Amino acid sequence: MMMEKKEKKEITFTEGSVFQALIRFAVPVLGALILQAAYGAVDLLVVGQFGDASSISAVGTGSAFMNMVTFVITSLAMGSTVIIGQHIGEKKPKEAGNAVGTTIVLFLLIGVILTVLLEIFAGDIVSILQVPEESTEKAILYIRICSGGVLVIIAYNVISGVLRGVGNANLPFLFVGIACAFNILGDLLFTGLLHMDVVGVALATVLAQLISVIISAAVLKRQNMPISFSKKQCCIHARELKLILTVGVPIALQEAMVQISFLVINSIINQMGLLPSAGYGIAQKVVSFILLVPSSIMQSVSAFVAQNIGAGKKERAKKGFFTAIIVGCSIGILIFCAGFFGGEQLSMPFTNDPKVIAQSADYLEGFSADCILTCILFSSIGYFNGSGNSIPVMLQGITSAFCIRIPVSIFIAGLPNTSLVYMGMATPITTVYGIFFFAICFAVLKRKNQKKMSL
Repeated sequence: MMMEKKEKKEITFTEGSVFQALIRFAVPVLGALILQAAYGAVDLLVVGQFGDASSISAVGTGSAFMNMVTFVITSLAMGSTVIIGQHIGEKKPKEAGNAVGTTIVLFLLIGVILTVLLEIFAGDIVSILQVPEESTEKAILYIRICSGGVLVIIAYNVISGVLRGVGNANLPFLFVGIACAFNILGDLLFTGLLHMDVVGVALATVLAQLISVIISAAVLKRQNMPISFSKKQCCIHARELKLILTVGVPIALQEAMVQISFLVINSIINQMGLLPSAGYGIAQKVVSFILLVPSSIMQSVSAFVAQNIGAGKKERAKKGFFTAIIVGCSIGILIFCAGFFGGEQLSMPFTNDPKVIAQSADYLEGFSADCILTCILFSSIGYFNGSGNSIPVMLQGITSAFCIRIPVSIFIAGLPNTSLVYMGMATPITTVYGIFFFAICFAVLKRKNQKKMSL
C-alpha cells in the first residue's frame, strides 16, 4: 500500500536545502559503506594476527576478487535505484512497485548463475591472478566459500538499492551494521579460537551476511514506503526491465572493467613477490576505507539527481552535483594527508610484520592524491547515473581501465628499481583522465541543451 505521508526516514530530494538533503542521505550511506568495508578489513586484520604472510596474501587477493563481484552487483542494482527514484519523483508508485518486482526476479536469476560459475572456476581465477604459490590453496578455499554466499550478497544489495531509491539510507546502514557485528564475532570464533585461518574468515563473512538479510527481510515487512507493491508484481515487467538494464548494465560494465584493471594490477604486484603481494593486500583494505567518502557522495548524487530529474528540476540536480564536489574535496584533503604522511600507522592494525607494513605504506604514499581527485570523478559518475545517462560512465570506465590504468601499471612495473610507491601513482593518473573525460561530456551535454532551447 502507498502511504499517505512519507516517514522521516525517507528524504525528499526535490525540496528544501540541497546541502542538508545530501548530507542527511550521505552520512548513513557512508556509515553503511564503512561497515561494509569493515568486512574485508576485519577478515584481514584477524588473519593477520593469527596467520602468516601467505594467509594475508590469500585473503587480500581473494577478497579483492569478491569485492569486484560485489561492486558489479551493486552497480547493476544502481539501475533499480535510479529507476525507482525517478518513478518516485514522477509520483508513479505503481511503476515503482513494478520496478521492485522486476529487480527481485532479475537478481535471483543472476545470483544462481554466478554461484555456479564461481564455484566451478575458483581455481582458474586464482591461477589467472597469479597468487604466490604459498597462498594458492588458501585463496581457492576463500573464494569458494564466499561464492556460496553470492545469493546473500545480492539479496542485501537489492534491498539496499530499493531503499535508497525511495530516499531511505538509514535502514541499509542498520542492516550492514548487524552483519558487521556478527562478522567480527565469527572471525574471532572461527579464526581466533578455533584456528580455522582463511576458512574461518570466509565462513564468518557468509554467515554474517545471511543473518543480516534474514533480519532485513523481517524489518521490511513492517515498513511502509511511497510505492505500491505486492507479491503479484514479483515478475519480469518488460518496460521496467528495459529501463533498469539501460541504466544498470553500462554502470555494471564500467565497474567490472575498473575492478578487472585493479585485479590485473594485483596480478602484476603478485609477481613482485610475497611481501609486495601481502603489502598491497593490506594497502587495498586501507584504500577501501579511503574511497568510502567519494563512494557515499556518488550514491547520494545518483539518488538526488534521479528524483530531481524525475520531477523536472534539472537546475536543482546540477546544484546538488556541484555541492557534492565541494563537500567531497574538502574532506578529501584531510584524507590525503592521512594517507600520504600516515601510511604506516594506517597499515599497522592489519599485521605485525614491519616489512609488510613498509610495503603497504609505500603504495599508500603513491596513491594518496586520489583521495581528492576521486571526489570530483565520483560526483560526475553519480550525476550521469542519476540522470539515466550511464553510457558515458561505461565508456569512461572501459577506456580508463584498459587505455590508462593497466598500461601505466605495466610500464611502472617494468621500470628499474620500481616500488609500490610508483605502482600506487597509476590510480590518480587514471582519475585525472576520467575528470577530463567527464568535463568533455558536460560540455557536449551543454551544447545539446542550448541547441534544443534555440529550436
